[in-house]
Amino acid sequence: MVSVILIWIYILITTFIIGYGVLRLITRHFPYQVKNWDAYVMCGIVCVTGYAQFFSLFAGVGLLANGMLCAVCAGILWRERKSLKALLLSYWTGKLPGSKKHVRGKGLLILGLFLLFAYGTSRGMIHYDTGLYHAQSIRWIEEYGVVKGLGNLHCRLAYNSASFALSALYSMAFLGGRSFHCCAGFLAFLLAVICLKIGRSLRLGRLKASDFARVMCVYYLVNIFDEMVSPASDYFMVLIAFYIVIRWLDLLESGEQTILPYGLLCVLGVFLLTVKLSAALILLLVIYPAYHLLREKNWREIGVYLGLGIVTALPYLIRNVVISGWLVYPFTQIDLFSVVWKIPKGVADYDAREIQVWGRGYTDVTRFEMPVREWLPGWFQGLAGSDRLFVIAAVVSVFLLLLYAAGMVFRWWHRRWELLLVQGTVAASFLFWLCTSPLMRYGCVYVYLTVAVVGGGIYEAVMSDETDRIKERGQKGSVWRNMVKRAVLTLTILFLLYKGLALGREIVFSYENAYWLVQKDYENYETLSYQIEGVTFYYPIEGDQVGYDSFPSSPAKAEISFLGDTLADGFIVKEPGL
Repeated sequence: MVSVILIWIYILITTFIIGYGVLRLITRHFPYQVKNWDAYVMCGIVCVTGYAQFFSLFAGVGLLANGMLCAVCAGILWRERKSLKALLLSYWTGKLPGSKKHVRGKGLLILGLFLLFAYGTSRGMIHYDTGLYHAQSIRWIEEYGVVKGLGNLHCRLAYNSASFALSALYSMAFLGGRSFHCCAGFLAFLLAVICLKIGRSLRLGRLKASDFARVMCVYYLVNIFDEMVSPASDYFMVLIAFYIVIRWLDLLESGEQTILPYGLLCVLGVFLLTVKLSAALILLLVIYPAYHLLREKNWREIGVYLGLGIVTALPYLIRNVVISGWLVYPFTQIDLFSVVWKIPKGVADYDAREIQVWGRGYTDVTRFEMPVREWLPGWFQGLAGSDRLFVIAAVVSVFLLLLYAAGMVFRWWHRRWELLLVQGTVAASFLFWLCTSPLMRYGCVYVYLTVAVVGGGIYEAVMSDETDRIKERGQKGSVWRNMVKRAVLTLTILFLLYKGLALGREIVFSYENAYWLVQKDYENYETLSYQIEGVTFYYPIEGDQVGYDSFPSSPAKAEISFLGDTLADGFIVKEPGL
């Protein structure tokens, strides 16, 4: 746990400083007052991840990468020392610039969450896929950066998630001890802090759509509390998706008119795609800033956001080509490169189909062509009880959203389209997930957010309608609406208390007096060795998991040849007869 705390402090300092420097540069040209400290941290996470991916194109991401990162942080500290000092002083004294909100009262609560999530990140269950390929992917980045044709050793090593580069940067493997995996837990802590705002809404007795999203985020955080020790890309994707939607709703609810924060959240959406491609439809949110900027013919700002999006995606795309030969592996519809280390098209197509049928509850790839009406009932029956309820609620929410949208079109009621865009984005993401590869850990965020944002938006609209009528008529609210309001508030409080008690119970019953100093290590498995051109490789004695220590490895003996003389030169598929 102590190791997690120390690494988190390092992550917090470096990402905050980098994020502050970048946002400071942007807001000099496009004036805007950043209101939340987490915006600096999230911006920093995007920047250092992109930096780690670029660095990996030339060398392993280790001591030198961290040294250069610290040097850049030192430069920003020196250049922005006065403004940064004023900002930190405002945090310390309890008032943020441009805001009347106080942070001092939350300090102890944030510290408590910091220690709680550090405890959870120091122990728990290691994800199955971490032993399969996450740990090996991270180690390749730590030691070699990027290697041509790495996916030929094991196709899942071509699943080039940006989260692995972030984990490698902060793994501290270069210290010679072990490779730590603390970044997923850090993101979970950051989201937990953001969810604290729901307490204010409960005290005021009025919930907004963002509060419903926060409730679902709390639900997810409790669910992964004993799993976030694992550097699985699914956790990064879900947490960042929650962040984008919650902060977007916060902006709408505060009446923010400046396009800059919306544009930057769209850049974060591009970053989310580099973490996991299944989040692609989050970019529907681009419609909002694009509409306003095109209407105003603000080409300069449009160019900035496009440039930021390209810079964010470019290292991910380059790594894709180097690792697999494909621009976006395992999807072969975009075939632009004819490099010798390219993963064969048949292998990539098979891999893509395997991902989809696995999400539908099958292991037989020949069932890929099954129509939705045939596999969907069996898939639904295989869900856990709570997941079934959420999926049903999400489907109902989609139908309610269609009615709600029709009401706006035919002017049955008048509402701003901005919230409808967010609701439509999460609903479209849910439907896309449901019809392609609906494994819950792939897309639970779409299920949760569809229920939360659609239901919360309708609830908020109904309550605000009543508030407007009360003001106009000088009357008290109708009895039934007051009852609904109290019931929703009560159920929300009870739900949060229940999840809090469930988390406490889980911590107590799973407690073990270990990992107080050093985080739980990767799980490693017994392996056998074999030689390829004089280099030792490993594969598991049974099953397909290897872990971190046996390196390099794959689930079975690889049929590959070297591009050169060493591992760093890369791999190609072994030709028949060789």
